[in-house]
Amino acid sequence: MSDKQAISTKNAPAAIGPYSQAVRVGDFLYTSGQVALDPATGALAEGGIEAQTARAIENLKAVLEAAGISIKNVVKTTVFLKNMGDFASMNAIYATYFAPDGVVAPARSTVEVARLPKDALVEIEVIAKM
Repeated sequence: MSDKQAISTKNAPAAIGPYSQAVRVGDFLYTSGQVALDPATGALAEGGIEAQTARAIENLKAVLEAAGISIKNVVKTTVFLKNMGDFASMNAIYATYFAPDGVVAPARSTVEVARLPKDALVEIEVIAKM
């Protein structure tokens, strides 16, 4: 697959394993999941689900920008929640980024998981069209 290109940026947490922050294939960008790690300190954002959702999305924005696109290019998201009871609070923050007035929101799946890296409360991955 000769058109497979890794995308990375220091403005999002570095990969902590054998994976890329994102991979571009043709006209699509596939990101790895982002949790609420501060890219400068490596510390998990404090302040609960709202703060962690915002930080995770800011990390995704940085990866998208490194690929030369923006959050408006996102066509699909997957949200992993440690506790589905946090859905409404996560959704309120998520909407401000992915579904402001007049913007077609991406398709989305949201699932509850047993545990996330660094004991994060939320992890989000996206697929975007270049």
